[in-house]
Formats: sequence, C-alpha cells, structure tokens
Amino acid sequence: MKSVRNHQAYWAFLGHRLSGLALAVFLPAHFYVLAMALDEARLDSFLKLSEMPAMKIGEWGLVLLLTLHMFFGLRLLALELLPWSSTRNARIAWIGWGFAASMVVGLVFIVGVI
Repeated sequence: MKSVRNHQAYWAFLGHRLSGLALAVFLPAHFYVLAMALDEARLDSFLKLSEMPAMKIGEWGLVLLLTLHMFFGLRLLALELLPWSSTRNARIAWIGWGFAASMVVGLVFIVGVI
C-alpha cells in the first residue's frame, strides 16, 4: 500500500501550503519597501540593491512561489467547484500540468531578467 505522504496529491498540497506560508513571510518586507517610496532617497538606495544578482535570484524565487501557489490553488478550486465523474485521474493530471506551468513562468522570468 502506498503511503499517503508519498502521493502526488500530497506533494501538491504541500507545495500550495508552503508557497503560501513563504509568501506570507515575504509580505511584511514588501510593505516595508513600499513605505520607502515615501522617501525618494531611501527608495533609490534600495533600488540600487535590487540590481545585485542575489536579488535577481530572489525575485525569480518569488515569481516561482507565486505561480506554484496560483496553479495549485486553481487546481483545488476546480476540484471543489466543478462536477467530476471520475475525480481520481483528473486530480493527478492537474498536478503535473500546474507544476510544469509554474516552471515555464519561472524560466520566462529568469530569461527576461538576465
């Protein structure tokens, strides 16, 4: 018998939950930077930091987290709101497509940044 934690649906749930938590941790930093916009000199000094390669990688990670959270969340909404005759196969198929779409968006973003 397959373990519940060794199943694609579990990993999709975990990806959705962890990406949501990481985004929640990011929000206070985002609001702090938005508050910097009130002081033009502070914002300019921060924007110079955003040109560093480490910040570019961080932006890529943020975009990846956002797309993972979005696609896995859309999967959950579809499972809960749409009528399904056979839910098992549909649920499993959407996991791979959601993950693949997230990776494509992340790749497009990182290529555009470099």
